Amino acid sequence: MKESITFTVLSPCIGAYVNNVDLSRPLSDSQFEQLYHGLLRYQVLFLQKQPITPIQQRTLAARFGDLYIHPLYPHAEEVKEIIVIDTDQDNPPDNDNWHTDVTFIDTPPAIAVLASKLLPEKGGDTLWVSNIAAYDALSEKIKQLLQGLKAEHDFKKSFPEYKYCRTEKEHKRWKKAAEKNLPVQHPVIRTHPVNKRKALFVNEGFTTRLLGLTIKESDVLLDFLFAHINKPEFQVRWRWQKNDVVIWDNRVTQHYANADYYPDRRIMHRATVLGDVPFES
Repeated sequence: MKESITFTVLSPCIGAYVNNVDLSRPLSDSQFEQLYHGLLRYQVLFLQKQPITPIQQRTLAARFGDLYIHPLYPHAEEVKEIIVIDTDQDNPPDNDNWHTDVTFIDTPPAIAVLASKLLPEKGGDTLWVSNIAAYDALSEKIKQLLQGLKAEHDFKKSFPEYKYCRTEKEHKRWKKAAEKNLPVQHPVIRTHPVNKRKALFVNEGFTTRLLGLTIKESDVLLDFLFAHINKPEFQVRWRWQKNDVVIWDNRVTQHYANADYYPDRRIMHRATVLGDVPFES
């Protein structure tokens, strides 16, 4: 296996295909460093024909940092760090909106590793957007307006109680998660802790309001930011094939999982790497 990793750029501002990597084997230190620097540069990395097991996926993700265990999603057998996202028309997804994973905690994930296991015959694409590109495209006046603002992120926005009342056990698990994950505050503009790039850090999945503004002011400004982030110019779209693996920098991206494949079923495995406290410099 070649030590040198190469990248094929997929869009002007986000996304690259990774060449010369076999994730079924442990990466050398050199390979991992190249992969990590590619992630910092391209924000989302796409790898094809990678039939990794949950244990191999956990091992790969753990090289980036400590792993997060989701309070609601089921996990792979004997590998609690790998969540299983198994969706169909009877169990529709909760991620068919633009969101950054798990921003409802004080240290939102830095990186995620997603592997496709069962795919619909057609549909089920995922899109990623660069929050760096979205921030850079704002006018200086809007950047000044957002500077210093904080936003509230709430677990219950994407995980409302009514969706988790099918059984007593499920409802009990939801209540426990809700009690442990009270709303948190993060800066609207986030500085990447490594490359120091600035990015928007609000998302439709979890952001509920901007602090220090009236409700109407907050709603108007958030609606503008959500629409702005959604521009195709900031995006890359991935049409999944079985055993694809995608790694993304969760600190400066958002993604949207299309729910257009019913009555087919879609199964994905995700590992989530904990990050640090967001800051604006």
